[in-house]
Amino acid sequence: MKETNQQEIKDALEKAPSFESIVAPVRGYLATLDTYLLEQVEVLEPEVQEQVRYVLSHSGKRLRPILVAYSGWQEGFESNEDLIRLGAILELVHLATLVHDDILDEASIRHGSPTVAAKYGKDAAVLVGDVLFAHALCLASEYDTTEICRSVAYATSRVCSGEISQTYAKKELNFDRKHYFRIIELKTAELFAVACRLGALVAGKSDAEAKALEGFGLHLGCAYQIFDDVVDLFASESEIGKTLGTDLANGKFTLPLLILLESMESEARSAWIELYQEGQTDLAIQNLEALLVTNPILDKVQVEFEECLKNADKSLEASSPIDTRHCCKLMQFVRHLFDRFSL
Repeated sequence: MKETNQQEIKDALEKAPSFESIVAPVRGYLATLDTYLLEQVEVLEPEVQEQVRYVLSHSGKRLRPILVAYSGWQEGFESNEDLIRLGAILELVHLATLVHDDILDEASIRHGSPTVAAKYGKDAAVLVGDVLFAHALCLASEYDTTEICRSVAYATSRVCSGEISQTYAKKELNFDRKHYFRIIELKTAELFAVACRLGALVAGKSDAEAKALEGFGLHLGCAYQIFDDVVDLFASESEIGKTLGTDLANGKFTLPLLILLESMESEARSAWIELYQEGQTDLAIQNLEALLVTNPILDKVQVEFEECLKNADKSLEASSPIDTRHCCKLMQFVRHLFDRFSL
């Protein structure tokens, strides 16, 4: 990347919103949510309370509840029981997917601590994930309308379908970008989208506003997953706090890997594919890691990343000024996360 571009990114990073600035407006909501989630542990059977409490104590940024809070923004939203329950539902579904993902990826670290599978064993982890899914649906059934339960169940089905598609596509060398974007829409963007739409609906906003926020969440989720795929290749485990480098090792051809393969000469790519298909996975990974040093693929990845944010911004045309302001701040934050790897 040119030096002038590097300086532009440095200047942008200095002005970018911190995660603290994202959390600050919804801090009261998140504090109430944490209390609510811990109360839910006591409702579960004693045999699983320790494991679920462990999952909750090693969770991440709470992005999906934050999306619920921002989308449901109104006077008194911090103590709105319906919004708090919704945030808990989306967080439980998300955590369940992480527990199961770590099993499939054979990951040992998540948020700087042993994964549930590493700490309690794979069999227990499968069942803990199932408990989280089931309890989320129980909470969703408590609303007067069936729309919440239906939407959460449908979103959960789509997330699992995305994981199944990716799992069974391992080592099939699917270089289709359309397939890649479908996978990330299912796996990640779906929960972002449903968090935004249901947050708006629970807060009593119009269908048009809910639809606008849903589109925003979908495209923001795609951008966030592209960032996460970049993290898997370029970050260090000590910096991020989770097992990295698992995508290629598990046959997951993410956007950065697809672009890297596209940048190779035809003969070299064919030779690499043959090596990979013959089962010499470690050597194939070493070859690609060497190519990452000499092939500046981040610029090309960023083009797709920015297109997702552009579409997210366009989706907000029918939303209210206050929703637009909050959502734009979230977009700036996600862009800030990506730009750290562009220097």
